[in-house]
Amino acid sequence: MASGQRARVWLMRGTFSLLVLIIMFFQLLPLETQPRQWAPPDLIMGLAFVWALRRPDYVPAFLLATLLLLSDLLFQRPPGLMALLIILACEILKVRILSNRETTFMAEWIEVALAIAAVTALNRVVLNLTGVAQASLTLTMIQMIMTIGIYPILIAFSQTVLGVRKLTPVEADAIGNR
Repeated sequence: MASGQRARVWLMRGTFSLLVLIIMFFQLLPLETQPRQWAPPDLIMGLAFVWALRRPDYVPAFLLATLLLLSDLLFQRPPGLMALLIILACEILKVRILSNRETTFMAEWIEVALAIAAVTALNRVVLNLTGVAQASLTLTMIQMIMTIGIYPILIAFSQTVLGVRKLTPVEADAIGNR
C-alpha cells in the first residue's frame, strides 16, 4: 500500500514536470512576429499554486526550483528571481493550507490572488532597484489579472483531467507529521 502511494506521488511529480515543460515549449514557439498588446497569463505560476494548495507532496521545493530556474533561463529573465518568489509564495501557501484545511474556494482564490500580486509586485520592485529593463506596468498588470482569472480553470483542469484533488484530513496529517 505504501509503495503504491509513493509510486503515485512520483508519477504526479513527473506529470507536473511534463506539464511545465509543455507550457514552456509552446511559449517559446515563434507564432507571432509582432509584439502583443496584451500579456498571456503565467500558467506555470498558476499550476504551481494549484498543485501546491491541492497536493503539496506532488510539488516539493526542489522540483519547483529546478523547473522555475529552467523557465527563468529559457525566458531570459534574471536567473532565480521569479523562481525564488514563486517558491516562497508556494511554501507559504502550503503551510497555510496544511494548518487550515477547511477553507472555501473563495478564500483560497483570494489567498492565491494576494500571492500572485505579491510575487508580481516584489518582482517589479527588485527589477527596478537593480535597473533591469522590464515590460510596461500595463502589461504586467494584465498578466497578473489574467493569471488570477485563470486560476479556477487550472483547478478544474487539474481536478478533472489529472485527478489532483484536495488532501483528505488523513493525508494532510500524514504530510504534516513528516
